[in-house]
Amino acid sequence: MSTPQTSASPSARTGAVVATLAFAGTTAAIMQTLVTPLIAELPQILDTSASNSAWVITVTLLVAGVCVPIAGRLGDLVGKRLMLLACCVPLIAGSVVCALAGSLIPMIVGRGLQGMGMGMIPLGIALLRDVIPAEKLSGSIALVSASMGIGGGLGLPISAAVAQYANWRVLFWGAAFLATVILVLVWIFIPATPPGAKGQRFDYLGALGLAVGLVCLLLGISKGADWGWASGTTIGLICAAVVVLLAWGLYETRTTEPLVDLRTTAKPRVLLTNIASVFIGIGMYAQMLVFPQLLQLPEATGYGLGQSMLAAGLWMAPAGIVMMVVSPIGGKLIDARGPKTALVLGATILAVGYGVSLFLMGSALGLMIAGLIISTGVAFAYGSMPALIMRAVPQSETAAANGFNTLMRSLGTTIGSAVIGVVLAQMTTSFGPVELASEDGFRVALIIGGAVALLSALVAATIPAARAGRSESVTLTTGTDESLVEASR
Repeated sequence: MSTPQTSASPSARTGAVVATLAFAGTTAAIMQTLVTPLIAELPQILDTSASNSAWVITVTLLVAGVCVPIAGRLGDLVGKRLMLLACCVPLIAGSVVCALAGSLIPMIVGRGLQGMGMGMIPLGIALLRDVIPAEKLSGSIALVSASMGIGGGLGLPISAAVAQYANWRVLFWGAAFLATVILVLVWIFIPATPPGAKGQRFDYLGALGLAVGLVCLLLGISKGADWGWASGTTIGLICAAVVVLLAWGLYETRTTEPLVDLRTTAKPRVLLTNIASVFIGIGMYAQMLVFPQLLQLPEATGYGLGQSMLAAGLWMAPAGIVMMVVSPIGGKLIDARGPKTALVLGATILAVGYGVSLFLMGSALGLMIAGLIISTGVAFAYGSMPALIMRAVPQSETAAANGFNTLMRSLGTTIGSAVIGVVLAQMTTSFGPVELASEDGFRVALIIGGAVALLSALVAATIPAARAGRSESVTLTTGTDESLVEASR
């Protein structure tokens, strides 16, 4: 098993590792919101239809969904540092391809390559267990995990500013530069650790089955509104996903070295954490769809706030910053009371944020305040979920288990996007010659976000406590063998 890294300056080394991994997670998350300011212009930029240009967003989601759990398992097999470096390569290549693209196909290829790099987030979280001193582990996990939300919060105003005041290609050249910086930082500051599952084989058939099942599921959910939820294509994809994923699950339970150890994921602490993660993903994404629209709709609608894309992004930016500030507090809470408490509290705060937003949605300042509350809840929840997972799995499965948990969060955001999209598409009002989402539609979307957050808190409250008389607040010990990990469950 791996042992903690030693250095002449341990604090400096630890700080550099955490900063590098947090920066990598933030940048990876920014890649997902990079094209948001360009959505309306993509058909003209790529000389295609609006329906076709939507694939620029969808393909990143699909590829990331497939590659994240695979990258996690490979991290356990060949080393997490090596896989972090490997994830940087498609991020750089994809950004360059997008920057040079002049038509739809190259842009889709480039965005797909960017999706391949999303695996660095769970890899970074899992690597912390190998190299960070025990007393700093919870806070480090909280910060790196929250980097996903931080990147999403900061990515929109940054990309909006670049898109408004510079050529759109600058967005992707900037992304290529950031990915290159991450590659250099990982090479310099991230130490190599022995693979936790060294000597085991990679489950190629399991990877193929999961890829096919996830593509069918995510494609059916993300494009169902465009194709029609009752259309043969949508129903066929979702049915195929159910059949393939059931067959994949049966195979994974019978193979000796699975891609995802479903026996471990079926244990109550891991299973309930992953279920809560899906609900947290839905709850987090609801406000990301509602707030920008409310901010940018014309004031003449009676509920729109008439902000530009850049101004809307700036009103939302403090939410990303507060996650950065709150994450260390979440780490201290995890050490003091355990990750279960932090998850329940985070989900509850998230629900409170949605409740507050119902009364403050009439002003940009009000939405910013609600966003700060919601981001505080997300920071606590995102920091606690990896801690719960890593306290319940052996070290040989750390990266794979975190990759699967990240997949559950992503599945939640996909479902949230589809559900909120349907609500806003069905509850509309006429504004001149166009139909816009109505104020009641936005209120229902916010109520759904709050209700799902409460449901996540209830699920989290049922997560079993640690057994064998061990407190959940016991911090993971780096470099322990699997028997000690088992004893801490």
